[in-house]
Amino acid sequence: MHLSEIIPSIFAGLGLAGSQDILGLGQSPHGRECLFLIDGLGEQALAKFAEYAPTLSSLASRGPVSTAFPSTTVTSLTTLMTGVLPGAHGMLGYTIRVPRSNGRILNSLKWDERVDPYTWQPVPTYFERAKGEGIQVSHVAAKRYEGSGFTSAAFRGAHYRGANILDEMAEQAAISLKKSPSFTYVYVNEVDVAGHSDGVGSDKWLGALSYVDQVAATLVERLPRGTRIWITADHGMVNAEEKIVLGRENSLLEGISLVAGEPRARHLYLDDDHLSGQGPNEAAIRYREYFGDRIDVYTRKEAIEGELFGKEVSEASHDRMGDLIAVPHDAIVLIDPLRVDLESSMVGHHGAMTDAERYVPLRTVTIN
Repeated sequence: MHLSEIIPSIFAGLGLAGSQDILGLGQSPHGRECLFLIDGLGEQALAKFAEYAPTLSSLASRGPVSTAFPSTTVTSLTTLMTGVLPGAHGMLGYTIRVPRSNGRILNSLKWDERVDPYTWQPVPTYFERAKGEGIQVSHVAAKRYEGSGFTSAAFRGAHYRGANILDEMAEQAAISLKKSPSFTYVYVNEVDVAGHSDGVGSDKWLGALSYVDQVAATLVERLPRGTRIWITADHGMVNAEEKIVLGRENSLLEGISLVAGEPRARHLYLDDDHLSGQGPNEAAIRYREYFGDRIDVYTRKEAIEGELFGKEVSEASHDRMGDLIAVPHDAIVLIDPLRVDLESSMVGHHGAMTDAERYVPLRTVTIN
C-alpha cells in the first residue's frame, strides 16, 4: 500500500467521481470521514513504543503504508492530497532550487512570495475535486499554517479551521463533520518536532507520542457517530549516528555550487564547469568511492530512469531536480556547510528510504 492511495480510496467511498477505491476501504458507512495525520510517526516507532500510545495501538491496522521519496513532509503531504507521485506534482523536497532564478532555493514549508503555489504545484487536490461535487471538506490545523504557500500548494480547496489546542481541534473537527457527505483532515506535528530536537525514543518524543495518542482518543470520543476515522503519518525518523559536513575534510563539494534537500535526501547542483560531458557521472563516482555502499547516489538521468520520483516526471520536476541526489542507508546525515549549526543540532532526521523512515501506520475506527 502507498500513501498516494489513501485519499483516493476514502473519497471513492464518499462517491467522488473518478476516484478509485484502490485500497478496498469500501463505501463510507455514514458519509463522514476523518483523516488524522501525525507528522513524523513511523510504523516501526509506533510498534516499538506502543505502551505510550494505547489508543493508536488498539485501533485496527491497515498498514504499513509506504511513502514516496523523499520521505519528508512537503513531498508526502502533497502526494497524499493529490494522489500522484512527486515527479508529477513537483514537490521534490524540503528545499529545492528554483529554476532560472540565479540559484535561489525554495524552502517549501516557509515558502517564497515570488513563487506562485498554484503554478509550482499544478495538480488539483482532492479537496478541490470534492468541493466541486458538493462534499464538505475541512482542514483542521494550527492557525499559523492558514494561507501559507505550502497550504495553498498542497491543501487548497478545503475550509481551513485553525485550532491551536486539543479542545479547539476536537470542536472544529466535530463541527466540520455534522453534515454528510463530509471529509475532515486533522494535522499535528508534536512528534516530528520532538524527534528532530531530541530524537526518537527520547523523553520529549515519548511525551509527544502520548499527547497525539490523547488527540486520537479525544477525536474518537467527540466526533459524530458514524464517523470513520483514519490515522496515518507522512514519514518516520532515524536518529543520526554520523554527521558528515559536505566539503569539510572531504572533496564532496568539488564541482557543486548549491546544496538543497535535507540531510537524509540531498539535491546537489553542479556548477557550470561540471554540468557538461561526464561531469555528473564523475561527481557521482566521487560520492560512491567515498561512501561505498552506505548511500545511494543518482545522477538526474539515473533518478528519472530508475523512477525515483515515480514514473511520470514533469518538465518542471526535471528542472528542479538535483544534478546529483544522495540518499544514505545508514544513520548518516549529510550536513550543508552553510547550515552546520542547525542541521548538526538535530538528533532525528528523515528523507531517505530506510524502513524506519519510509513506512507509516494506517489505523482506523468507526465511531458507533
